Amino acid sequence: MPVYHVVLFRLKEGVKQEQLDTWAQVAKSMVGKIPGLISLEANTPLPISVPRAKGFNMGLVAVLEKPEDLATYAVHPVHLEVHKFREELAEDTLAYDLEF
Repeated sequence: MPVYHVVLFRLKEGVKQEQLDTWAQVAKSMVGKIPGLISLEANTPLPISVPRAKGFNMGLVAVLEKPEDLATYAVHPVHLEVHKFREELAEDTLAYDLEF
């Protein structure tokens, strides 16, 4: 069953939209490079969600084929590069994995 890897980010002050766009492109490019990663989408919350978002102002949903693929994804060199880039943009993250 597919696994949905949901990550929320609280961005650092001064992060520009161009930086977010570049990061999102790089993150999406992991599909096809990491075994088991089916898709990945990233975006800012809809305006209706902002009051409930507790300051988290960017998020992603990655879909993986099966729970075991999370371990591969977590340590894959391509993901580690995206993670390093994300560290430059975000001061806090929250991750949650669901299987459907």
